[in-house]
Amino acid sequence: MRRRISWLVVVTTSTVIVSFVIPLCLLVRTLAEDRAMAAADQDARSVAILAAGAPDDPRQLRAFVSGINRRGATTTRVLTTDGREVGGGPSMKQDPDVRRALRGEAFTVVDDRGGRVLLPVVVADGTTVVRSTVAVADLRRGVARAWTGIIGLGAVLLVLALVLASRLGKRISEPLLEVAGTAHRLREGDLAARAEVRGTQETQELARALNGLAERTGELLVSERAAVGDLSHRLRTPVTALRLDAEGVTDPELAQRLQAHITVLQRTIDAIVKEARRPVRTDLAPICDATATVRSRVDFWRALADDQDRDLRVLLPEGRLVVPLAVEDLTDLVDVLIDNVFAHTPEGTRLRLELHEVDHREPHVVLLVADAGPGFSAGGRQQREGSTGLGLDIARRIAAGCGGRVRTGTAPEGGALVEVVLPRAAG
Repeated sequence: MRRRISWLVVVTTSTVIVSFVIPLCLLVRTLAEDRAMAAADQDARSVAILAAGAPDDPRQLRAFVSGINRRGATTTRVLTTDGREVGGGPSMKQDPDVRRALRGEAFTVVDDRGGRVLLPVVVADGTTVVRSTVAVADLRRGVARAWTGIIGLGAVLLVLALVLASRLGKRISEPLLEVAGTAHRLREGDLAARAEVRGTQETQELARALNGLAERTGELLVSERAAVGDLSHRLRTPVTALRLDAEGVTDPELAQRLQAHITVLQRTIDAIVKEARRPVRTDLAPICDATATVRSRVDFWRALADDQDRDLRVLLPEGRLVVPLAVEDLTDLVDVLIDNVFAHTPEGTRLRLELHEVDHREPHVVLLVADAGPGFSAGGRQQREGSTGLGLDIARRIAAGCGGRVRTGTAPEGGALVEVVLPRAAG
């Protein structure tokens, strides 16, 4: 917008300046020509008066013409009735303009050879012709300097208009850019962001509308969280009652299955409660640096790995890998996968964790967790022996929430391999 305003002002100003500069330059040239021709006409008339008053005194006429030619920019010559030429220079007798003047016509000529004033003087014995000539350079004297000044003034006015337009565009565009920046912060999850109400009336109205939208969005998210949290708490009571009833079952095998199912249900409800209590600011378009988050969790688990004599090998990239997950979600995902290894493999089992980027059709971030333990069971739903599979379910749900996926298999070390593929986010 700022650039467009500047261009608009430049185009408008340049049009106005050109509309005045061109006629003014033409006027200056015309005035210069008129000034030079007026001087030539004055000299010619002075000589004509003398020629008419003293036609028989050629010396006086020659002296007067010489004096005029010395002091002025014009060249004056006289063709007398007896054919004598006063003033020097080429012969006047063959000049078409002189022949025209001999017929008694006084006139002025301006062409590419300069300007000429011809005056016939009728005396008793014939017609004397006076011709004053102005060179082309004298016709244009001072025009170039005047044009330079006029064009320079126009350029200065144009630059001044450009500076004023830039400042005006800045005053208009900066509040809009601030509103846009606030919108980006809201999109990234900072619901506390508010736009400053300033600028033009339209920009102020836009800022108020955006602030109102942010307030309403926060209210709706808080209301939704409260409803989900209340629902999850209401589920705790029947689950607790179900657990008590399961404890009263006499069949040990059935009781064990019921307790396992109730445990899964209880953990699912706990996850819902945890999700409901998450700060609202992490809900809108969350992103985080996967490299920094994974490195932080590895540092957290390394102490336990050293205590259990586990060989923890970590391969992380040097730069940032941004994924569309909140830091809390990625932290839970990494903790679940590492805890799965610690909980279901013997102490001393090697553990390898890698994070890298792949770029086939679209850029993705891949997190690999592999171990040298017993691996997954051979059943249709891959899970470790003695595990409920809840950890992998949590990882799958977190990955699927941002468009990712989780794949399991056998690691080169011989144990379990979990591969989490997450989309790469901008920024």
